[in-house]
Amino acid sequence: MDVYMDNNATTYMKKEVLDAMLPYLTQQYGNGSSKFYKIGRVAGAAVRDARDVVAKAIGAKINEIYFTGSGTEADNWAIKGAAFAKKDKGNHIITTQIEHHAVLHTCEYLEKHGYEVTYLPVDEYGMVKPDDVENAITDKTILISIMTANNEIGTIQPIAQIGKIAKSHKILFHTDAVQAIGHIRVNVEEMGVDMLSLSAHKFHGPKGVGVLYIKNGVKIDNLIHGGGQERGKRASTENVAGIVGLAKAIEIATENLDENIKKLSYFRDRLISGILEKIPYCRLNGPTENRLCNNANFSFRYVEGESILMLLDMKGVAASSGSACASGSLDPSHVLLAIGLPHEIAHGSLRLSVGDNTTDKDVDYVLEVLPPIIERLRAMSPLYEGVERREN
Repeated sequence: MDVYMDNNATTYMKKEVLDAMLPYLTQQYGNGSSKFYKIGRVAGAAVRDARDVVAKAIGAKINEIYFTGSGTEADNWAIKGAAFAKKDKGNHIITTQIEHHAVLHTCEYLEKHGYEVTYLPVDEYGMVKPDDVENAITDKTILISIMTANNEIGTIQPIAQIGKIAKSHKILFHTDAVQAIGHIRVNVEEMGVDMLSLSAHKFHGPKGVGVLYIKNGVKIDNLIHGGGQERGKRASTENVAGIVGLAKAIEIATENLDENIKKLSYFRDRLISGILEKIPYCRLNGPTENRLCNNANFSFRYVEGESILMLLDMKGVAASSGSACASGSLDPSHVLLAIGLPHEIAHGSLRLSVGDNTTDKDVDYVLEVLPPIIERLRAMSPLYEGVERREN
């Protein structure tokens, strides 16, 4: 049996999305910037229509939507673009310790070029306090970048409150909302953000295409120089098929949002209650409320996360121990360390993220195969052997 439980890493592409894309990969293959013949104009019109769909989905204006190659590119553009554009006004950036590496590594890059970055701590549930954001502001602060929802432990941040703080201090506010679409309501006006990043493959769209929302009036430097695409701000021939696919995917995800949240929350809660009940020395990482509807993250004492994943894979279950972008690292999750877990417990983590095609049968299977896997691994652990002796 094959069970996919890593939807926070990526999702399958829906048939309706592929069907929308196919004409622009075959018959209507024109360059969207070629205006002097029909096949180019058709492609250009498809991009304009897609821009309108995305804008409506997140409560933005059509000329505030810029297509990118990924969520990572959107994060890089927002942070570097703001930093370089505002360098005459200041050099201080505020973010958190649990951001995606697309944000953290970009901030680390800027630190090497004279910028100062404050990495705010979070509480045991991964929540940043708005007061901490405000207290970190200095007269040199030019940008605040805080994710909407955490990709590892599912914590949903108080973005609207932080947006009000940023606005009151006239500081640009960016949020990485890559994990949010299809899981919570995203409205840029209600959130009070100046920039927002998203990525199609997180909500059943194609890989290799994302969006950066830039509020009208916000000036940031360009990240990619070349042609005049994206109104001269982001050069590169448009990925017309990918853009069309992103628009179709976000349309589906936002139209059926309430239904989707209810369905995914049901499977998430079944996993959480079942695992906590069946497996001792196990903790849920992240909050019980203000949590993504599809995310369940656990730490199992006396075992290694990589071993859990390998044995799950042998049983046909795809899962992760944290961010897919850091899956090659043997270091414990920076998110789990930030919420206060010691290294030895952070190493034994497992992220299960349900999706649109998850079934009760999938959840039942995971609850069947996971406890024996943990038991098998603990049987080989001298630390757990000592615990058993003490208990007996």
